[in-house]
Amino acid sequence: MTMNTEDWKDAFPTAPTQDKFEKTWEKRLYENEKTASTLGLPAPLKPQPLPIPQDVAHPAAEPKAAPAEQPAEKQDAPAASAHSKHPFGRNVWSTLLLLAFVVSSVCGVMLVLKPGVSCPEIKPESENAALVGAMNKKSQPGIAWIKIRGVIAESNDSGPFSRSQGASAIAKSIRTAAADKNVKAIVLDINSPGGTVASVQNIYGELQKAKQQGKKIVALFRDVAASGGFYVAMAADKIVAEPGTITGSVGVIMQTSNLEGLFDKLGIKITPITSGKYKDMGAYYRPMDDAEKALLQDMVSETYGQFFAAVKAGRPGVKPEDLTEYTDGRVFTGERAYKLGFIDKLGGEEEARQLAGELTGLKNPKIINQRGDGLREFFFSLGSSMDSRTALVKQLETITTPSVSYLWMN
Repeated sequence: MTMNTEDWKDAFPTAPTQDKFEKTWEKRLYENEKTASTLGLPAPLKPQPLPIPQDVAHPAAEPKAAPAEQPAEKQDAPAASAHSKHPFGRNVWSTLLLLAFVVSSVCGVMLVLKPGVSCPEIKPESENAALVGAMNKKSQPGIAWIKIRGVIAESNDSGPFSRSQGASAIAKSIRTAAADKNVKAIVLDINSPGGTVASVQNIYGELQKAKQQGKKIVALFRDVAASGGFYVAMAADKIVAEPGTITGSVGVIMQTSNLEGLFDKLGIKITPITSGKYKDMGAYYRPMDDAEKALLQDMVSETYGQFFAAVKAGRPGVKPEDLTEYTDGRVFTGERAYKLGFIDKLGGEEEARQLAGELTGLKNPKIINQRGDGLREFFFSLGSSMDSRTALVKQLETITTPSVSYLWMN
């Protein structure tokens, strides 16, 4: 529908027309009230004038200022704006939690990178000593229980938060126990097929030092305590094993890989440039000649002699003929080892604990647990998962890197 100018004025009257419009309605209202009073009817309600748009009613007037009272949403706008300028003021607890997180993160990094500026702590008596034991204020004498699990070797993790693992961690635990005056004996709980020569000898050497400091050593054989696991036990004063434990395997093994055939199929050819003819002996890209095999065999025989000497010194009660016969790499049961004199008692952890008590004069000896390093230990525990190398890369390193091991291979 199209409206002309007159219709627009009637619908939206100007200011003079508005006055005339109101007078007309008042006149009609008066007539209706008069008629209603005559007939006895209730008076009609006074109609309200129609709202007039400001731009039509006063087209030439300037826009009026906003009324004093604004809707609730507009009144809250300045407050919301004020809160948006100060986000922490909206929730005090969020601010405190965020602040605590930042402080703890900075403290954790300082503990990891600069332990010297960390929170005050009691200094140990020596560089390798540390407080051990979850004891009461009046510490009591007891025994340290140190576990050896799996292959004994050094960890190759090199992340920024990586902690010492494998042989280094075990050696550190032995040093810690040896430095604690309340530790009277160390029980070495072994379930291992052995490991690399240097790692095994590292642990063996730390046990010898602990004995020199007056600590008694008891070795406990679990499912398997073979080769390197058997080697470290030779430093113990007493050895306990189950009848069905697999032990022995006194010997050395060196493994090298030859991937020459695979490289030929892939069209890969490696040309080494060395300073001497034996520099790349044992390399994975070519076979060894007889001279190289003889050199490596001589090295293996030398490390075997070190193993044999440790067994002979640690088990003086074994007959010479049995010592020679059963140190040829074979494995045997715990029961056979007991009969031959390679172990001292058949049993489990309770027998090992009581035997440690007998050696130290302690009745019902308590186990002193070693405490972790708090926040530093937490960060270090994340180190293994932060190593960027994949399992395939680690496997390739194992294949292509020759190693000499006191290890039982099955």
